[in-house]
Amino acid sequence: MNASISPTTSISPSTRLSSLDILRGFDLFLLVFFQPVLVSLGSRLQLPWMDSLLYQFDHEMWAGFRFWDLVMPLFLFMSGVSMPFSFAKYAAQGDKRAIYLKVLRRFIILWVLGMVVQGNLLGLDPQHLYLYSNTLQSIATGYLLSAMLLLHCSLRWQLGATLLLLLIYWVPMTLCGDFTPEGNFAELVDRTVLGRFRDGVYWDEAGCWHFAPSYTYTWIWSSLTFGVSVMLGTFAGQIIRRGSGQDRRKVVTQLLSIGVLLIAAALLWSLQMPIIKRIWTSSMTLFAGGCCFLLMGLFYYWIDYKGHTRGLEWLKIYGMNSITAYLLGEVINFRSVAASVSYGLEQYLGKFYPTWLTFANFLILFFILRWMYRHKLFLKI
Repeated sequence: MNASISPTTSISPSTRLSSLDILRGFDLFLLVFFQPVLVSLGSRLQLPWMDSLLYQFDHEMWAGFRFWDLVMPLFLFMSGVSMPFSFAKYAAQGDKRAIYLKVLRRFIILWVLGMVVQGNLLGLDPQHLYLYSNTLQSIATGYLLSAMLLLHCSLRWQLGATLLLLLIYWVPMTLCGDFTPEGNFAELVDRTVLGRFRDGVYWDEAGCWHFAPSYTYTWIWSSLTFGVSVMLGTFAGQIIRRGSGQDRRKVVTQLLSIGVLLIAAALLWSLQMPIIKRIWTSSMTLFAGGCCFLLMGLFYYWIDYKGHTRGLEWLKIYGMNSITAYLLGEVINFRSVAASVSYGLEQYLGKFYPTWLTFANFLILFFILRWMYRHKLFLKI
């Protein structure tokens, strides 16, 4: 892997999109600090009024959409927003080998890191090795599809190809199955292609493997709509890039308007194809994309248009090292470190001691990211 951690002195603060860094940081803060601490605290307080709040900080079991279902689509969307900016310097070059190598390298690194996080790559156990099961791999797939469209198609063809991806996903999902967990076409594709290397597989005492009925996420066929989620981000990025030196108010209006239109289209489509995040249905892709456009518009309005960053800059600690934050938050357990130096608190905290360990775990992660941010050390892929 050619991932590197180095000072990004070549990127001046003025050339970065502050709203994107802060929005990305907001997404990562929710994922690797706020939600796990809130859930741990709420499960111990057991206050009736918290039930509705905690409900929004968990994934929908099947059809429907909760606040927590937006975290992963927002991650994909934001990876797309940055692409028009990062690809700009290659646009005028006749020889695109450099950008092809960049895209391929990033795809491979994200895929391998996804296997580290959720594919049990570090377990060194072939029986429990999962090939395609993680957010980073969905970003890798969406990034690859979007990169090819950005490099070879005009905006009109990009829009057409994005619509085509939605339709290609939709046709067999409608004609070759239903929208139940066990009967949808995407589930059939995953079971056929991934087989025992699919996440959720378990082994019985006789050494035979089986698909766990409780695992309902799909990846292979859903790659088409992963690509759409990233492409929606690239459209937002192109709108921002074209309007950055002109009327920023117009940029805000376009982002918010597109967000509303996408949500309306999604709700209309959901009458036939339900909004199901676990299989990334076309209606869910548009609904989540619309929410992402609205968030991007609001953050862009407040931060880049109005220039208000007070109280928000600290989110860049997460946003400018998002891959590091995600990897450390998902792979490294700092609870043992916290327990080693604070085990004496258990007698005083009682049932809240596990909450303290959860809080301390992610507080240690925050201090690591803060140290990296202050020393301008960012993981570049």
